[in-house]
Amino acid sequence: MKNKYFGTDGIRGTVNHGIITGEKFFKFGLASGNYFKNQKRAKQIAIIAKDTRLSGYTLEPALVSGLVSGGMHVYTFGPLPTNGLAMLTKSMRANMGIMITASHNPYYDNGLKLFGPDGMKLSDKIEKKIEKLIDQKISKQLTNPKLLGRVKRLEDGNEKYIQILKKNFPKSYSLKGTKIVLDCANGACYKAAPTLLKKLGAKVISLSINPNGLNINRNCGSMYPSKITKAVKKHKANIGISFDGDADRIIMCDEKGKIIDGDQIIAMIAKRWKEKKILKGGVIGTLMSNLGLEIFLKNEKINFKRSKVGDRYVKEKMKKFNYNLGGEQSGHIILGKFATTGDGLLVALEVLFSLRKGKKASETLNVFKPFPQKLENIIVKNKDIINNKVCKKAINEANSLMINNGRILVRKSGTEPKIRIMAESNNKSLINKCISIVKKSIKQIETKN
Repeated sequence: MKNKYFGTDGIRGTVNHGIITGEKFFKFGLASGNYFKNQKRAKQIAIIAKDTRLSGYTLEPALVSGLVSGGMHVYTFGPLPTNGLAMLTKSMRANMGIMITASHNPYYDNGLKLFGPDGMKLSDKIEKKIEKLIDQKISKQLTNPKLLGRVKRLEDGNEKYIQILKKNFPKSYSLKGTKIVLDCANGACYKAAPTLLKKLGAKVISLSINPNGLNINRNCGSMYPSKITKAVKKHKANIGISFDGDADRIIMCDEKGKIIDGDQIIAMIAKRWKEKKILKGGVIGTLMSNLGLEIFLKNEKINFKRSKVGDRYVKEKMKKFNYNLGGEQSGHIILGKFATTGDGLLVALEVLFSLRKGKKASETLNVFKPFPQKLENIIVKNKDIINNKVCKKAINEANSLMINNGRILVRKSGTEPKIRIMAESNNKSLINKCISIVKKSIKQIETKN
């Protein structure tokens, strides 16, 4: 049974529509606060961070109101990367953490990501329990007036986060002599990322660090990597780094301007960690991970398993098999040795650490030859369209054509009203043919409905 409110990565949607309203966020705060109350603790604490969306000013107060009405004391940090929030939830021994964000989505969307006291995203099971509380009568969850929570704004969230990141690396770690192009997507890492890299001695050309509430992810960030490729060539930089709105994903480019996606970054780290005897178990990818990555890891004698799309599913599988590296082609990469969720800045530090002593990004990050891959997103009225018999027949036909030639994957987006069709093969005409078959069936059903 699918969740009512939670999708692949938290709750997400268009602001002032459906579930992304102040009224609903009050209920989200009240319900999640009640769920994470721990009566053994003298003080019940929730911490909140957000990205730079204008709507954060509307949704945060409503969320805070719900939490304090249920008896939670709340600390707010303002703009902070998602994993910064996760790290602080754990280090501050909070009952829970909430990140107000719609990640890579446009400014008019917003949502939230919830973290438990261990800094981990929630399982489907816990999300379902919170959903039941959301739909309960408010009066049943309100606390005694004497036990209402208090609210305090903390201004040192980014500094605390930077200090935690630095502790994961040697004190001698220096980026002196490294020129970096940095695209912060006008999002949550616009302060932390340039500050940290400059502190480590890098020369930083910063792009998209002037958020105005409406320009987050707008023609910038990890969804628009051409921005860093152009800037790297212009400034003759050693590497380009691009984050998304909440900085939990990363896309890079080498000194020649070639785009480096999450699969290539994972391959590089996996190989390096194996050599350093840091790699534990193997690597968790997703259904979207390139076949080239799978073949490369097999040749390197590194175990590889696929999870559902979404970094929380990656993390769940990492935990299940006791692996310490996993991630997605889109740039959500979890370094289990250091973090509980994707962290673009942490991954950047790990990559940059391996590029010391004059190593070139083009030599280090182009690890395997990827299979040609094509992804098409089709906007639909109802994502269950893929269960229609016409669509199923088309998918089966495409799969038959792909046997021993590649693969095709058709899935619902967990964050948007879209069907995602991905095909990969060394036969490019076959890719186009298979996508066309499925696409045609979806449009046929949509026209009838």
